[in-house]
Order: sequence, then C-alpha cells, then structure tokens
Amino acid sequence: MSGAGYATAALDEVVPVDGPGDGEWKPLRHHFGITAFGVNAWVAQAAGDEVIAEHTESEDDVQGHEELYLVTRGSAAFTIGDDEIVALPGTLVFVSDPALNRKAIARVPGTTIVSFGGQPGTMDPSIWESRRLS
Repeated sequence: MSGAGYATAALDEVVPVDGPGDGEWKPLRHHFGITAFGVNAWVAQAAGDEVIAEHTESEDDVQGHEELYLVTRGSAAFTIGDDEIVALPGTLVFVSDPALNRKAIARVPGTTIVSFGGQPGTMDPSIWESRRLS
C-alpha cells in the first residue's frame, strides 16, 4: 500500500532476489526507494542455512559500514570475529568495526534477520532525539 509520502508492505510481499548466502535476500531499501540508510531482510529456508553470508564491511565493494542486525523470527548463531552469539527473536547485534568478520547461521527454518547499515558519521541525530537524550 502506498500513499502520498509513505508506503507499506508485508515482508512476504517483497520479492526475493538471489544474493550471498543460502537464504532469500529481500532488498528492502530498493523495494521502498530508501536513500538515507541501507536495509535488507534475509530469510533462511532451512536450519543450517548461512542466512547472513560471511563477510566484512572493509571489502572493495562496501564503504566501511556499521551494521545492525535484528532477528525477527527463528533463531540464529552469529559469529562476530571469534565470538559466537545465539540470537533469538528480538535480539539486536551491532557490529561497529567494518574489519570484523561476521556471519549468521539459521538454527531453525524461516529464521528472518533484518539488517541496517550505513557509513559512520553520515547521519546526524535529529534535534528531537538530541534534546530528549541530553
């Protein structure tokens, strides 16, 4: 659904595209035409799927992004550097160091992770946010 200045969609309505890893890549930024930040969804078909493909954000085709992952369904085993984190629905995993290797393996079918990313320092907090947190 779309209106003047807004759009809505169920995640299941966003058409998946072939991407890295074993899961479905749902390019949310492109679906909505978002230009302020990167956002994608990743959906595993089976337990054991690499739902977030192993990577760093310091490779040639990325710009040193920070990334925030949100598990919305299922369960995933994240590996960040040498650490493993079991993430259940509602778990947030933030990776600030672009050189850290990261990946996530689905522990159950249908595990869904939404990822947000962007270059550090490119978005200033809003006046509203700054005023309330100071």
